[in-house]
Amino acid sequence: MLDYDLHCHSTVSDGLLSPTDLVARAAERGVKFLALTDHDDLSGLGEAAEAAAQHGMQFINGVEISVTWRSYTLHIIGLRINPNYKPLAEGLRNIRSGRGARAQLMAESLARSGISGALAGAYQYADNDGIIGRTHFARFLVERGYCKDVRSVFKNYLVKDKPGYVPHQWASLSDAVSWICGSGGVAVLAHPGRYTLARKGMGQKTLRELLREFIDLGGQGIEVVCGSHTPEQYAEFARYANEFNLLASCGSDFHGPGESYRDLGRLPDFPLDCRPIWLAWETDPFPSSEALLISPEKEQGKAETVNR
Repeated sequence: MLDYDLHCHSTVSDGLLSPTDLVARAAERGVKFLALTDHDDLSGLGEAAEAAAQHGMQFINGVEISVTWRSYTLHIIGLRINPNYKPLAEGLRNIRSGRGARAQLMAESLARSGISGALAGAYQYADNDGIIGRTHFARFLVERGYCKDVRSVFKNYLVKDKPGYVPHQWASLSDAVSWICGSGGVAVLAHPGRYTLARKGMGQKTLRELLREFIDLGGQGIEVVCGSHTPEQYAEFARYANEFNLLASCGSDFHGPGESYRDLGRLPDFPLDCRPIWLAWETDPFPSSEALLISPEKEQGKAETVNR
């Protein structure tokens, strides 16, 4: 089992556990190196870093940025980011500003299908109103009995051509990678299997075009082992990593008990011949604890330089 988990979520975005409780669960399950990668928000990093220090765990600043590339929605993970880098903080704030309007449209779409009260219901599940998203609507739909669990929601609702789906323009791929790299971080393409297996997903040709563009922009890694990948996909994306000279990353994409494909600390080893993402920072393993604990909101004015 890998003792790294470089992709998980807290209540700051759409997870079920607070940053403190998330770190405690990871520690109980043998994780020694943890990155918190909440969607489009950095505000849980300080709390998570403090909790990790108490558990003797190495903590890595992370984020998962929502991106629109061509007609696809992608997620780009930033690892070892500087949360005080002003372009990153401002870019994420701009992404968050569009979520409320999208949520209103999602609720209206569901209402047209006979499902009322979805907006208020979704917000009841969002500890952070600024990160209202599909997972919060999914929990509401499960509560109301429209689906048995969150996974089945995304087969019947909230996806293209289904009730509750609303297209949205997220950040550009170039902006997301620029913010991550500009902050001193490492950009990773998250869960690529989702993009190839989704309804109307991209084929191999398009995936290769995406990877070439991602690398040209400064991307360095691809998730090989992640919660939503099958063992066959571990091998498949290990081959892509080697073909494109990308480093291999790993993460459970844990959101909460009962909602995730894999729990924290339950990731299998990489396939042979993978070069792990931590090679990108092996000469300077972890940034100072001071950098981890600074609040981006308090320190925006100071944040033009990168603390590595």
